[in-house]
Amino acid sequence: MEKEQVKCLIIGSGPAGYTAAIYAGRANLSPVIYAGLQPGGQLTTTTEVENFPGYPQGIGGPELMEDLRKQAERFGADIRYGVATKADFSHQPYTITIDDEKEIEAQTIIIATGATAKYLGLDDEKKYAGMGVSACATCDGFFYRKKVVAVVGGGDTACEEAIYLAGLASKVYLIVRKPYLRASKVMQERVMNHEKIEVLFEHNAVGLFGEDGVEGVHLVKRMGEADEQRYDLPIDGFFLAIGHKPNSDIFKPYLDTDETGYILTEAGTPRTKLPGVFAAGDVADPHYRQAITAAASGCMAAIEVERYLQQ
Repeated sequence: MEKEQVKCLIIGSGPAGYTAAIYAGRANLSPVIYAGLQPGGQLTTTTEVENFPGYPQGIGGPELMEDLRKQAERFGADIRYGVATKADFSHQPYTITIDDEKEIEAQTIIIATGATAKYLGLDDEKKYAGMGVSACATCDGFFYRKKVVAVVGGGDTACEEAIYLAGLASKVYLIVRKPYLRASKVMQERVMNHEKIEVLFEHNAVGLFGEDGVEGVHLVKRMGEADEQRYDLPIDGFFLAIGHKPNSDIFKPYLDTDETGYILTEAGTPRTKLPGVFAAGDVADPHYRQAITAAASGCMAAIEVERYLQQ
């Protein structure tokens, strides 16, 4: 198997990975970055980004990530295509296997592999991606001002997204598969008492429809043991809030994670429990999951790498 030694290895190419590469490159650390399954990260599936500082008119997600990639390359980052398929952090230098065929031995590692939003698995979710389907209310809610939207989910995240969207939209439907909400009591009360939110218990979304974007959702309402009602609900936006899966599986034998899989770091830092291994962006952030917070943590991780190597 081919082997290579590097000073700073960055795994993942979203805002966290590219920002880490920019800072590491400017510090003459010769960072090597592997782009992963989705070069550019989740933002490459977003049509318009309006909340990233420095773009007063907004910018397309793919364009923003292309700008970050070019900036990282300008400072000497070696950006490669490949997926980390195995990790060995049992001793230093740490080893990452790329595509099961190449081993990278790294003095320091920045894990910026992100998190993947969970979807229902409907074909229509892919069909209308960026055309009315979203997994981030904070990112895309602004586009649905005074419109009608639906949120799928029954936990705290779904309730938070519904309340956030209710501040923008004219009407929010919360589609809940079970006959109750799993959210905390406080969140349940806020949702149930909100004049703009209507909770649809025992409902399943089974499809979407629309000409040039989402115009409605196909719903199935459970009426009893063997009875159900099917109907269509007109909406302008369809938001998934059924959770995210951090892309951390290969690191779990060596790093601490929470029950969902988010990598645990020292409070206020990207430091993991292993010296020289840092986690940045959504793989370690169950709370904010924004491009700007991911970029900030990538900056922090690169600065930590520089300090670590100086020691």
